[in-house]
Amino acid sequence: MIYIALGANLAGPAGSPRDTLDAALVALEDAGVVVAARSAWYRTSPVPPSDQPDYVNGVARLVTDLDPVALLGLLHRLEDQFGRRRGEINAARTLDLDLLDYDELRRTGAPPLLPHPRMAERGFVLFPLREIAPDWRHPVLDQPIDTLIAALAADQAAERL
Repeated sequence: MIYIALGANLAGPAGSPRDTLDAALVALEDAGVVVAARSAWYRTSPVPPSDQPDYVNGVARLVTDLDPVALLGLLHRLEDQFGRRRGEINAARTLDLDLLDYDELRRTGAPPLLPHPRMAERGFVLFPLREIAPDWRHPVLDQPIDTLIAALAADQAAERL
């Protein structure tokens, strides 16, 4: 199974953050990637805490023949298409697409790092992931998603929209 996280907290060419996330899923399908499942959207606070607007986040399960490197390239092109400007780390953004897990593959060194190195600490990833993959286990930590959620810091809450 291939999982990606989607997030946005600034309006972009497609409209509001929520409109942008919906449009990004359509753009993935237009590029030949099947969106097999998607979570609801969640409102989350910025990580690390800051004065920027709250995020809208979700997770999707994909089916594609693209290898992890090619899929990451597509995700980056879509971010650019939807107005993402890379600069400061953790800055507000019009679209963020992260490759979380690619068939439990483990990759270190060159991008994409798999599984995503910080996903186990992020409520904005784990809550929507649990919605579409309740039996998912972290490929490296070998822990079920409910255990990872129980270990989250209090500031990692996610409100289902």
